[in-house]
Amino acid sequence: VPFVPMPPAAQRPEPQPTLFESEARPAANPLLEAVRAWGAWVLEEARKELERFYPPDPDGAIPVGYYWMRTIPCQNPACGAEIPLTTNLWLAKKDKKRVALKLIPNRAERRVEAVIVEGSAINFDPEEGTVSRAKVRCPVCDGTIDDKTTRRLFREGKAGQRMMAVVLHYPHPGAARHPSPAAAGEGSGVRGKAYRLPTERDQAAYRAAEEALEAKRRALWDEWGMDPVPDEQIITPCHEVDRPPMYGMPTWGDLFNPRQKLALITFAEKVRQAHGQMLAAGADPDFAKAVATYLALGVDRLADRNSSLSVWNSIAEKQEHTFGRQALPFVWDYAETNVIFGLQGWEKQFSYILGTLGGLLLNFPSEDNLRSGIGKVPQVDHGSATRLPWPDNYFDAVLTDPPYYDNVNYSALSDFFYVWLKRTVGDLYPDLFATPLAPKSDEIVADPNRQGGREESRRFFEERLTQAFREIARVLRPDGIAVIVFAHKTTAAWEAVIQALLDAGLYMTASWPVYTEMQARLNAQETASLASSIYMVCRKRTSQAVGDFGQVRREIEARVGQKLAQFWDEGIRGADFFMSAIGPAVEAFGQYAWVERLSGERVTVAELLEYVRKVVSEFALQRILQGAQLGGVDAPTRFYLLWRWTYNHARVPFDEARKLATSVGVELEEAWGAGGLVEKQKEYVLVPTPQVRARDPRFAKQSRFTTMIDALHRAVALWERNRQQELQEHLAMTYGGNEVFWQVVQAISEVLPEGDKEKQVLQGLLYGRRTSLRQAQQRLL
Repeated sequence: VPFVPMPPAAQRPEPQPTLFESEARPAANPLLEAVRAWGAWVLEEARKELERFYPPDPDGAIPVGYYWMRTIPCQNPACGAEIPLTTNLWLAKKDKKRVALKLIPNRAERRVEAVIVEGSAINFDPEEGTVSRAKVRCPVCDGTIDDKTTRRLFREGKAGQRMMAVVLHYPHPGAARHPSPAAAGEGSGVRGKAYRLPTERDQAAYRAAEEALEAKRRALWDEWGMDPVPDEQIITPCHEVDRPPMYGMPTWGDLFNPRQKLALITFAEKVRQAHGQMLAAGADPDFAKAVATYLALGVDRLADRNSSLSVWNSIAEKQEHTFGRQALPFVWDYAETNVIFGLQGWEKQFSYILGTLGGLLLNFPSEDNLRSGIGKVPQVDHGSATRLPWPDNYFDAVLTDPPYYDNVNYSALSDFFYVWLKRTVGDLYPDLFATPLAPKSDEIVADPNRQGGREESRRFFEERLTQAFREIARVLRPDGIAVIVFAHKTTAAWEAVIQALLDAGLYMTASWPVYTEMQARLNAQETASLASSIYMVCRKRTSQAVGDFGQVRREIEARVGQKLAQFWDEGIRGADFFMSAIGPAVEAFGQYAWVERLSGERVTVAELLEYVRKVVSEFALQRILQGAQLGGVDAPTRFYLLWRWTYNHARVPFDEARKLATSVGVELEEAWGAGGLVEKQKEYVLVPTPQVRARDPRFAKQSRFTTMIDALHRAVALWERNRQQELQEHLAMTYGGNEVFWQVVQAISEVLPEGDKEKQVLQGLLYGRRTSLRQAQQRLL
């Protein structure tokens, strides 16, 4: 066991803060104890410098957070008011606790004032903010600013920010629950957080932090040999990270306000000092390096939870972290945490580091077991998947979750953390931090901006992924298995992955869809999100047999049909259902080195997947329509039903929409246009609701209906307008007497989610039909 020097704080008789006590705590593990002790020391030393910038209230309340709104000047020459920007005004939005900011226009002084209101005093709609999609409304003059002007004002440095509210926490029962009766109602005993408007004392503390930042920045710049505040440029164009530069925030340091910058460079400084003190006290250099690395990860967690892109969650009443999704958004309002006393500050963030480390150590083999040959020390290597550092036939199993085609530029997102790690432990890992930003050229991702175009990026991804899969095949034993996880909503991505597998000499023997995404992260109304990933079990191909296309198609039908019935019974639906069928199909044709027609022409992976989509479409339609005669349903109606079942109201890339249409015999280009069944929006396609189509005068004038879906949409429009006589005449002249038509109406209604507007009108149409039938039967009796 190496010598483990502890900081002075660890020798104190009083216990360490509760948040540093991890439930997963192996007895007397030197690494965990050192990380715990030095983490507490870092906080204590940072607190000495920073606590004056987060002053407590006179009544003992602690400001744990500060709520900010960005601002721009009104462009009306007669106004010029500073407009606070926000999409909504909620501070707390719970069943039993409602707190909101109310913006009050002061037209005499041309400024926007604010008050905090609660409960029944909220006599306005807090969901209505001042900005939507960068279009701004001035509360003073009601003037508007278009999105292009808004972005220009930010880039020209004419935007500002304004502290709008302070979030309070009362640390002990004896403290008052509210700073004043006006904050929550006189005599209120509301539990949890309280809110007040910022005072001059709050503003003065923030200004003091601004001044302190400049002094510390100059001092550390000389000491570290670099700007302690990240001055590296955010790369553009890059969808994952280029939103802030569009609003005048070109560097990674621009994502933090001055007090946040001061806090982060102070904690970074303390991490470096902790490492230096460990070495000075005689610590083993590798051990001191390990402890400092865990401390540095704490700084990165703090940066994630305390940037000017950290939004306020009014339901949970807390700051959210910067990466609510795998991209950097631009936000109009944000929450700043109190890093030394806040509930999302250092203690909370570092507790996650301790908990993870403790959990890992609990599963680490003991020295006695290792001496007895029980268990192995885990080994982690840093390298590239295209050049694995192991000999041939080495592993029984390889498990990997490769990049998802063009979904996420992880190297670009990594820059957010990379720049802070470089300032805390970059000197301890000079080989890993030799570049200004995270290395990107070898990342296996399809990025047209990086690789010179869409076709070039597809080719790059497929070539590099094939190389990685070949390495997996090389290090895998002859009887070993490779488990590869993949998820993507486009068949183009699947074509690339499957082609890479086949070229690498791997073939799939089994596959399973596994739900991996939280529903809260899915945005199914706007994008065709997937909830599951496909786990593909692969083996080395030992045969070079060539498949006959006719035979392979029959094998695909048998294998896919068998699996689809199982997936359907397990509740897999929509886009996930289509993607889940890919695995069984590849099991059928992947066993062959390639597949060819009788002419000797090779069949491409794209052609095979087109056939799979057709098989899946037929199966899904049979199940959705529940016994209706599929032959009686025309192709455009099949397409519409499948679209709603698969994508709901999402926009879908054109090529994916085309493939779905082709699977049921529809030419997509013939379906859009004047009052058409689909709309094309640049590279995307969406299928409008009957309500949207009804507003198109070209569709409204249509008098002949040759498809069920067009007739249905006209019926919906008439039903919504309560034009019952016209509705009955329309149904009598079209499909009203066709039972399959009503089964289609029922099927579309059932595939749409609860609360959907289209679902509601379809249910109304069905109810009206049943009522009409009952009335007709009663008349006959």
